[in-house]
Amino acid sequence: MKDLKHLGERRIIELIQSRLDPMPRMPVPFNDDVAAYEITKGNLVVLKTDMLVGKTDVPKSMTLWQAARKAVIMNVSDFAAKGVQPISALVSLGLPEGFNEKDIEQIGEGLNAGARQYGAYIIGGDTGEASDLVIAISLFGMAKKGTLMLRKGAKPGDIVAVTGAFGKTSAGLRILIQKFEAADEIKEVLVNSIVMPNARLKEGLALCHTKAVTAAIDSSDGLAWSLHEIAKASGVGMSLEKLPIAVEAQRFASANRLDPATLALYGGEEYELVLTVKSKKWREAQMAVTRTGGSLLRIGEVTSGTSIVFETSGKRTEILPKGYEHFKQ
Repeated sequence: MKDLKHLGERRIIELIQSRLDPMPRMPVPFNDDVAAYEITKGNLVVLKTDMLVGKTDVPKSMTLWQAARKAVIMNVSDFAAKGVQPISALVSLGLPEGFNEKDIEQIGEGLNAGARQYGAYIIGGDTGEASDLVIAISLFGMAKKGTLMLRKGAKPGDIVAVTGAFGKTSAGLRILIQKFEAADEIKEVLVNSIVMPNARLKEGLALCHTKAVTAAIDSSDGLAWSLHEIAKASGVGMSLEKLPIAVEAQRFASANRLDPATLALYGGEEYELVLTVKSKKWREAQMAVTRTGGSLLRIGEVTSGTSIVFETSGKRTEILPKGYEHFKQ
């Protein structure tokens, strides 16, 4: 019988879901970024829960303030991918022996900073003893039925797009955990991508308003895995014409003899949005994001196949369904 390490997070979720009675008429299916419930006709309450754990999610150089803030950002990013404004959050804290008053104050201030940055409030929660730090956030919001940008819905001919460049977090983790070196002028950017991430909420809300998006996902498990999740849910393939590799990641890869494409595709911890957009509404979607101060980058096109490939200079490379997965890392 397989243990957790061999099962991996995704198989664990499958096993649990197979033992659950599905709720009739679920507005959002299992395996999307959020859950939802229709509280009145046409009105949904949108819910998300995600946890940050000290051992796996908090590098030693990360402060408790940063960790608590990031726990909120992780959840807000999933709301951004659905085009939903978060309103409030509950927090469950598992606190290990040895924490002091100053540590608790840092956690409280970090939680508040993360929530208020995106217009939400922490309104309650629970605390308990634990063998490791655990910060579990339950986020709440409202949406009209039929407006959520789900993972399912991409169609051949749609444009594949992202809200930013990738690879910085892969490099940042190598600096923090594996003690890789980086030039001073890029080191802070790479490390901050891990300890001070930001969610693309303004972009997600603007895109939802345009009704141009056919499918969307938060990229926290990595670019490659996010593309495959959309493709799998939608029954399509993708042809990429460009890899959105951050300049800092390219410089880091060159200095450390690493493959920049691997850093960009198969990392994780990024909180960009990965989307498919109706080709006829591409310009409208791009302008909507630009008005928020963000950017929307075209990286390819949805195809009628089942594979995801990167084609450049006559060379065709398959993008594998790999990314961050708890228990297997």
